[in-house]
Amino acid sequence: MTGPLHVLLPAEAGATRAYTPRGEPLHIAAGGPPPASRTVFAAAHVVADPFADASPDGPAAVDWDATLAFRRHLWSHGLGVAEAMDTAQRGMGLDWPGAAELIRRSAAEAKAVGGRVACGVGTDQLPPSAALPQVVQAYEEQLALVEAAGARAILMASRALAAAATSPDDYAETYGRLLRQASEPVILHWLGPMFDPALEGYWGAADLDAATDTFLEVVAAHPGKVDGIKVSLMDADREVALRRRLPRGVRCYTGDDFHYPELIAGDDHGFSHALLGVFDPLGPLAAEAVRVLDTGDVRGFRALLDPTVGLSRHLFRSPTRYYKTGVVFLAWLAGHQTHFTMVGGLQSARSLPHLARAYELADTLGLFPDPALAASRMRSLLTVHGVPQ
Repeated sequence: MTGPLHVLLPAEAGATRAYTPRGEPLHIAAGGPPPASRTVFAAAHVVADPFADASPDGPAAVDWDATLAFRRHLWSHGLGVAEAMDTAQRGMGLDWPGAAELIRRSAAEAKAVGGRVACGVGTDQLPPSAALPQVVQAYEEQLALVEAAGARAILMASRALAAAATSPDDYAETYGRLLRQASEPVILHWLGPMFDPALEGYWGAADLDAATDTFLEVVAAHPGKVDGIKVSLMDADREVALRRRLPRGVRCYTGDDFHYPELIAGDDHGFSHALLGVFDPLGPLAAEAVRVLDTGDVRGFRALLDPTVGLSRHLFRSPTRYYKTGVVFLAWLAGHQTHFTMVGGLQSARSLPHLARAYELADTLGLFPDPALAASRMRSLLTVHGVPQ
């Protein structure tokens, strides 16, 4: 048995090692205004209802009170919320009816508290084998709902479009139709296959240079209709090259959870804004870092954010699409929810050693408001999994 100041973490070959938790959290001022020099969205997770008699392939059972409370937490620190994105388990536990309800509730809550919200528009009400006209109709249905809720739309990459499209022209025509009817400028989201293997060859080409050309042609062909692009390819050099080719006034929102500090800091030719899943667990720290950057203090910004990259790379390691498990796990340890249960049973998608390492990295950074609570919850999880404390 360990003492109250230690946690026995799993080690190799069935052994354990003692870890001493950090005694005090990193001091971050409570709340704060939105960052001024960068537009920053945190893609937020959903909180499952642990008392629902739900099955992995059934409709998601969501704890709406806890889910909206977490969004208020992000808004209180000045961050925007990117809603109903892949972090919220779109297509991995949260179906379209659940996502539609999430969008309506989150947009209404944003209006009530003065928070910024942008919502994912996709085609996940369709089977993967849908024909191209059905894909367009599905996008239109979701776009109409998001706009009726008063939120900015994020046109997400579509599995159904990837399956139905036969050429780059199919992408250009589909997105062109949507952009022409959008009432407000939208964010275009290019999600790489590391997040969803079904999106391989998006924009009509497996070659990323050719895909980038098609993507940029769509943006350029619809001036005033694209607020920005969100790029999640985990390739910093490619993102920098892409953002330098954007028309004036079109933002680049980094979705690169491996290289975000350098991309947000930028260079002499520009910088990226942010729309990141890792800003769900990093919310207060990320907001504080960007407010430091607002003052022109790049060194101070990097000093705050660079140490978080190790945790982010761990959470998003291959298979990357299961990063949501680590995000929800850290929210539980941080006290934002009372349980470690996910819609679709996705809490089982990462191993115990993976979760233990995520705990250690987050605790070392001082991310837990109550380190003792996090340690207690970590011990309880380990005990249930056969690692006595």
